[in-house]
Amino acid sequence: MKISSLKNLTKPCKLLVLIYCAQFVMACTSTPPINKIFEVPETELAELKLAYYSDYFSFVGEDEIGKVAFAIDNNRGQDQETWQADHFVVMHDEKQGWLSPKGNGLYPNPEAKMADIPSSEFFSFEGRPKDGVTIQSDVNALVLKIEPIQTALKKEKGLSQFQLGSAKATLKWKGRTIQGRVIHEFLYLPAFNRLSRNYVGVFKDFHGIYAVIGKNDDFYFHLQKNEVLGLLTGLNLGFVVINGKPYELETIHPKIKDRRWTKGFYRWPTGWAGDFKFNDSSHKVSLDLEQKNIIANWVIGGFAMGIVTGEIEIDGNQFPVYGLAELIL
Repeated sequence: MKISSLKNLTKPCKLLVLIYCAQFVMACTSTPPINKIFEVPETELAELKLAYYSDYFSFVGEDEIGKVAFAIDNNRGQDQETWQADHFVVMHDEKQGWLSPKGNGLYPNPEAKMADIPSSEFFSFEGRPKDGVTIQSDVNALVLKIEPIQTALKKEKGLSQFQLGSAKATLKWKGRTIQGRVIHEFLYLPAFNRLSRNYVGVFKDFHGIYAVIGKNDDFYFHLQKNEVLGLLTGLNLGFVVINGKPYELETIHPKIKDRRWTKGFYRWPTGWAGDFKFNDSSHKVSLDLEQKNIIANWVIGGFAMGIVTGEIEIDGNQFPVYGLAELIL
């Protein structure tokens, strides 16, 4: 279609065409292509000097006042002789709703930290996941102490790595001491850095659930349609922790209950229900998406966090589920 022919389109169609054109231009400036992350050898990576690390901690806990959910995604990148760092932070209190913690966005990484998480003026980090991590934020009046992470599953393709695990954790926040659980997600992608370069379609209809079963066990799964990233992280993947023991899900087939239109050309899910299998036995889950917090709306897609509630059936027994949902559509 010639750009001059846009005058014959309605305003919504013009906007859609312009967005696609902008994405195409952005994609053309992204070098190397995203599939390079699984193919690059160490010798070439040393010349590229391009890499990306992410540690995502999702906490869910409860005290006598109510439930609290807190998530912080810590991203680091290298592009030649420059290093970047970024926090994404959300927090939800059962009584107050969605809060606005300080610290979101890019911040300096002068020590060029990649494997370890660099501290910022808003958050400091001590320890490593395998040994236990303490995250402190004076400005947000919180301290999150995480016990050593127990690995639930690990995937590798080329030099790329994806790992999931969980642990007990305690959140001290504004005079409250909240016992709970943390799900940790680690990602390493060579020849890639979304903090310094533009990529299209890295996440495609991504639904990630980070939840607690009862008070002491965990349930994680994600669904996505990005077949490139899915080569590492899987299109449908998850794990459960039952009585302290982690199990990778052998299969998971939750269906989206329904979708509802938003301000754009896409629809948010309302929940998920279906079967999953681990330890050679089948089980069921039903979750509803509540109290959605829309972070971004790109007209043809969006990014939101939400609270999920529901039940999981394991060996004929019902257990409550509560946690966070991450949606990138």
